[in-house]
Amino acid sequence: MNDNLIYMGVNATREHQIVIAKLVYRLFDLYEKQQIALLPIPEAMINQAETSPVPDIMLVNEQELTEIIIEVNHTVGVKKDFEKLQTLMSDYEVKEGFVYDYKTKNWQKYTLEIGKDETSPSFSDILQIDLKDLLK
Repeated sequence: MNDNLIYMGVNATREHQIVIAKLVYRLFDLYEKQQIALLPIPEAMINQAETSPVPDIMLVNEQELTEIIIEVNHTVGVKKDFEKLQTLMSDYEVKEGFVYDYKTKNWQKYTLEIGKDETSPSFSDILQIDLKDLLK
């Protein structure tokens, strides 16, 4: 009955993991310097109280509520990840979500408030930073 669960498999490519590592490292550095208020966490369950989906990266507030999720994929999987992202955000009331295609270097953004945001697909309104700048 959990058809929409996202599982992280052991078949993640090195390039996929490198993108996750760069984003988490750079976001954590901003968090440590108190330039952002959300803690980045890689590949952890959204709901620690039960088996729940595992986004590539989530950013949580002081109450450990997820405010942002980021999925990393290559071109073939982006459409499916974007659909999963929307479901996850709705189910767990996550305000902002991103899917990054590491082959084309394109971002997609979705917010609960407005839906798909094509005007600034890599800019986080919550963090007030452009995520694409973290991958330069």
